[in-house]
Amino acid sequence: MAEPIGGALVARRARGGAQLEAQPLGRREGAGGLKAGGRVRPRAMANVKTEDEIILFEREMKEFWTKLKSVYGTEQISQTLALRDSCKESIKVLSEKWSKKLKEGDLMIDKIQEYRNEILQQSQRISENQEHLAEIKSNVNQEEEQKKGLTDSIQELKEELIKKKEIISSKNKATKERVERLCKSKVLFEERLGLEIRRIHNEQLQFVFRHIDHKDPDKPYAFTLSINEQGDYEVTSCTPPLDCIAEFQLKVRETNNFSAFVANIRKAFTALSYK
Repeated sequence: MAEPIGGALVARRARGGAQLEAQPLGRREGAGGLKAGGRVRPRAMANVKTEDEIILFEREMKEFWTKLKSVYGTEQISQTLALRDSCKESIKVLSEKWSKKLKEGDLMIDKIQEYRNEILQQSQRISENQEHLAEIKSNVNQEEEQKKGLTDSIQELKEELIKKKEIISSKNKATKERVERLCKSKVLFEERLGLEIRRIHNEQLQFVFRHIDHKDPDKPYAFTLSINEQGDYEVTSCTPPLDCIAEFQLKVRETNNFSAFVANIRKAFTALSYK
C-alpha cells in the first residue's frame, strides 16, 4: 500500500515486514542537496531546489518500481499483463462483432426503407388502379344504361312498326275490297254508261266516258282516281275540268257510295256538253 507523506511516497508490504520508505523531499542530503546553514540567493535557491527535487523524485520512483517488482514478483506482473492483453483482445473481438452487427443493422435499416418505399409505390399504384377501376365501372354502367335505352327504343320502334304494318295491311285490305267492287261495276258501267276503266301508273284508275256529246259520241270525258295514304278516294285529274268535282269527292268519302259518285260525274259531263 502506498501513501503520500510530505510530498514523497512510503511503500509498505502488508505481510512479511518489508518496508520501503521515501523520505520527504528537502530533508535528505544527497547530490546537489543543501545544508541548513548555507546561504543562497532566493531565486537561485529555488531553481536548485526544484532540480534536486526532480532528480530525487525520479531516483525514488526507479527504486520504488524495482522494489515493487521484487515484492510482488514477475509472475504476478506477467499475469496482470496477460489479463490486460486478454481484455484488449476480448474488447477487440467484441468491437469487431458489434461493428459487424451495426453494419448489418444499417443494411437492415436500408432494406426496411427500401421495402417501405416499394410498399408506398405499390399503394400508390393500387390507389390509381382503384380509381381507374371505378372509372371503368362508371363507364360500364353508363353503357348499360345506354344499352337499356337503345333496347327500349328498339322495342318501341318494333311495336310502332307492327302497328303501322297492321294499319297498312288494313288499308290494303280495304283498297283491295274497293278495287274488287270497282271491277264488278266495270262491266255494268261499260255496258250502260259507255264507260271504260283503265289501270295506269301509281295504282291509279282512269275513267273514260263516251256517248256524252250527242254531236260527237266518241269524244272522251275522263277523270283519274286514286286512294291516298288515309285510304280515301282522291280525284287527281279531270278532263274537261268540272267545278263540282271537289264536292263529289267529299260526298263519296262521307257515303262511300262509289256508284253514285261515278253517276254524278257523268251527269256533270253531260250537262257540260250542252253548254
